[in-house]
Amino acid sequence: MGCQALSCDTMVAMTTTGEASGRKLTAKGLATRERIVRAAAELIYEHGVQNTSNEQLREAAGVSGSQLTRHFPTKESLVRAVLAWQADSIVARHQAPELGDLDSFAALHRWADSYIASQGMVRGGCTFGSLAAEVVKAEPAHRAAVADGFERWQEVFRRGLSKMRERGELRPDADPAALAHLLAAAFQGGALLDQAAGDATPLRDALYGALAYVESFAAER
Repeated sequence: MGCQALSCDTMVAMTTTGEASGRKLTAKGLATRERIVRAAAELIYEHGVQNTSNEQLREAAGVSGSQLTRHFPTKESLVRAVLAWQADSIVARHQAPELGDLDSFAALHRWADSYIASQGMVRGGCTFGSLAAEVVKAEPAHRAAVADGFERWQEVFRRGLSKMRERGELRPDADPAALAHLLAAAFQGGALLDQAAGDATPLRDALYGALAYVESFAAER
C-alpha cells in the first residue's frame, strides 16, 4: 500500500527535529531515522512490541546502539514514530493518483480492487491496526496517536463521500462519517481474516459488502 513512501508532513517533521533533542536532522540523520522506523515497523509486525529487542532492531536497521538511542531514547518514542509512519503510509496509499479523491463509486471500487489484488497492500494496511490493537491495551498513553491515525485515514473517505453527497450522487440522508467508519472497519476486519486464511476472499466479501451498503444511498437519477 505504498508503505515505503513517507508523506510530506512526515518528511518535514523528520527533517526539522530529532525525536530526542529537538535538533535539526541532517540528510544522513534523516536517512538513519527512517531506516530505524522502517525496520521497527517490520519487526513489531512480526514479533510484537514487547518481543522486539534493541539488538534485533540494531541489526535489522544497521545502526549502532548510540544511533538508536540518539533518535529514540525510549521504546515509547519509537512506537509513536512507527504509528505515525504507518498512518502516513495508509493515507498516502488512499490518496494515490489512480484512486483520485475517492469521491465516486468508481473510485471506491478501484480502491477496493487494488487491495483485493495485492497481498502486500493488505499487509501494509493491517500493520497499523495490528500495532494499534496491541499498544492501546498495553500502553494507554498511545491511545491519542492511534486515534489520530484512524481519524486521518477515515477523513480521506469522509471527504470523498461528502463531495458525492454535495454533488447529489448520494442522498441527503447519507452520513459520510458513518460510511467512513464502515469502510475502515470492513477493511480492518477483512484484512485480519485475509491474513489468517491466506486468501483474499474474506477481504473481498467485506469490502464489496461495505460498498454495496454505500451504494444503497445512491441518489435516484
